[in-house]
Amino acid sequence: MVKHGQKHGVPAILSFFIPGLGQIIKGQIGKGILIFLGMVISIILIFFFVGIITTPILWLWNIYDAYNSN
Repeated sequence: MVKHGQKHGVPAILSFFIPGLGQIIKGQIGKGILIFLGMVISIILIFFFVGIITTPILWLWNIYDAYNSN
């Protein structure tokens, strides 16, 4: 399902722009959807100041996971 060039770099770049898309490209559809929904909730929480902390953490973890997960 994952092509050689999509194993690491391409999913990480896609996740940089759209959280969860890299995981979906790798075939981890449920994980990608959960990351996307988590990011949406985290962005909404910015209005309550909690998201100021959670959004960058979730975003960076999302990119790291897209690059390193199988």
